[in-house]
Amino acid sequence: MKKNLTALKSARSVKQKRKNSNSVNEKPLIIEPYITEKSFNLIEKEKKLTFIVDELADKKSIKQELHDLYEAEIVEVNTARTIDGKKAFAKFKDLDSARDLATKLGLV
Repeated sequence: MKKNLTALKSARSVKQKRKNSNSVNEKPLIIEPYITEKSFNLIEKEKKLTFIVDELADKKSIKQELHDLYEAEIVEVNTARTIDGKKAFAKFKDLDSARDLATKLGLV
């Protein structure tokens, strides 16, 4: 039980340090785009792109990072923890901006 409590405190302190830190050497929030047949279909059907993101990233910071990196208007972000890591599903305002970003990233 003490190990779990220590691990939880450690995770919180890392998250807090990351929140307070503005260092240039910080690990990026957006690690890479994630493309499978299912995620490719999400682009066309739901205007969503999928990314592998940092485990400690929250929805608000992911949305801001995507806006800063790609100058795209993101409507909402959903996240899920998987075997591949934490995934973020970013929904775009319109289909054209989702397609354009997918093309720039070489996903299409």
